Amino acid sequence: MGRQIVHALTQCGAQVLAVDVDGQRAAAVGKETGALPWTADATGREDARRLWEEAERRFGRVHLLVDVIGMSRYRSLLELTDEDWSWHQDIVLRHALLAAQYGGRHLAAHGGGALTFVSSVSGQTGAPMHAAYGAAKAGLAALVRSACVELGPHGVRVNAVAPGTVWTPRVSAYLGEQGHRNNVDNAPLRRVATPADIASALLFLSSDLAGYVSGQVLTVDGGVGAKFPYPMPDMDAAPH
Repeated sequence: MGRQIVHALTQCGAQVLAVDVDGQRAAAVGKETGALPWTADATGREDARRLWEEAERRFGRVHLLVDVIGMSRYRSLLELTDEDWSWHQDIVLRHALLAAQYGGRHLAAHGGGALTFVSSVSGQTGAPMHAAYGAAKAGLAALVRSACVELGPHGVRVNAVAPGTVWTPRVSAYLGEQGHRNNVDNAPLRRVATPADIASALLFLSSDLAGYVSGQVLTVDGGVGAKFPYPMPDMDAAPH
């Protein structure tokens, strides 16, 4: 998803600082798109501070930030450890707070802009093995709304996209072909989202087309959340 939003932004003429904790990945995306690669761990305050110093040095004025960080460890509620909980808070929520603080401060000081995050339908509905992940994503949605209220008077819009299942390399390796067929059958649009589908929504919320949209979490799930009932999972067969 991060790669696709960089492609989308650069195709629209944006100058982009493509940030990844893996320097080789950042360099690969930069080579594909013409974006400037930068290596940092955006979940840490010191790296977040350095990142914004670098962005200001390179561009002077930054107009938008798209935050695409998140991962889940599949654990049942009763098996969650303190370490699992803290890990999810860092990988899902802490970086969003840092982005809102450093990015919000910069945008507010330079006439406004857009902060756009990637949430998840797991933060809106219950999902098995997603208790810690879902709680952190729900916290991200609350952070988006609070940031919208506080930063709005400075011209800063804050929104998020909440994807359903997205056929990324990690998801495809985990779910396999049967999982793909199950998700196709479960979606009213009869297909599974690609990273480009999520990048399109991120691009909209980051652009002037969404100039009066703030504090929103846009669900991009192919209509899955509009139907009832959800198929119940086989909890005995779920990974532990």
